[in-house]
Amino acid sequence: MAFNHKHLIDITEYSAEDIMTVLETATRFKEVNERRIKQVPTLKGVMVVNMFNEPSTRTRSSFEIAEKRLSANSLNFGGSSTSTVKGESLVDTVETLCAYKIDMIIVRDKHAGVPRKIADVSGAHVIDAGDGKHQHPTQALLDLYSIWEVKGDLAGLKVGVVGDIGHSRVCGSLIPALKIMGCEVTVVAPPTLLPARPDILGADHVTTKLDEVLPDLDVVYMLRIQRERLEGAPYPSLREYNMLYGLTKEREPLMKPDALICHPGPINRGVELDSYMADHPKRSVILDQVYAGILTRMAEMYLLLGGSEDGLTA
Repeated sequence: MAFNHKHLIDITEYSAEDIMTVLETATRFKEVNERRIKQVPTLKGVMVVNMFNEPSTRTRSSFEIAEKRLSANSLNFGGSSTSTVKGESLVDTVETLCAYKIDMIIVRDKHAGVPRKIADVSGAHVIDAGDGKHQHPTQALLDLYSIWEVKGDLAGLKVGVVGDIGHSRVCGSLIPALKIMGCEVTVVAPPTLLPARPDILGADHVTTKLDEVLPDLDVVYMLRIQRERLEGAPYPSLREYNMLYGLTKEREPLMKPDALICHPGPINRGVELDSYMADHPKRSVILDQVYAGILTRMAEMYLLLGGSEDGLTA
């Protein structure tokens, strides 16, 4: 299987064919994850470092599970446990890790550009697990997988991305990924939550009116209001935000009968979504996205590290 990439840092470096390779490989790993013994020797002997310099629950836990199911050896590293709190530079920390002859670094950091810097100095394979407000390519791939699995095709789908566009690294990867796969993308947000140049994101349409676009959307992707990243107060109150931009039971009649609901998690219930919509048995694929995180991250590590075919089918 040809896959000519060493890193997963910027989703725009991947073609539609590359993305489909990841999604199709993830489908093959679905069978592994539904066995009683959910482990294959695909990456046995490979050393993966999880460098999470910023809090994470879903991304970190799914990478750790994916590594175990591929039989990789892993080291969890980052935050207050690193020597950077003593003043060591990022480069020195990475070079120290690489002296252990590691194979891959999965990195999350609050500063944009850190995964690229690590790739430049380490020589190891690098996966960006979220860097500042920049990108989150593994999230984009699990989102695409979740939509593709239900819809059967991505080309031509109308996708609305709603909420905190300006602070979202999810948008930084998701919108380009959707465009690469032939989707029509509309971003929906109050003006105070849009970036200064929303056109740079590559979306087809930008609007401040959710109710006007809901009837046309095949997928409604709700972003989390990132209170920890907000500067100032970009809207009067969470209640008013919910009234104007929340996906609620009252808005469901505006939606297509088969429109899907996505959310990267964690959900602020009563803000982006009410519980009726978040838990909707036919529309919501939010928990499917969580599961897809394991499948797609297994596929990404397998493809980047050149895992053996025998390991996949064992």
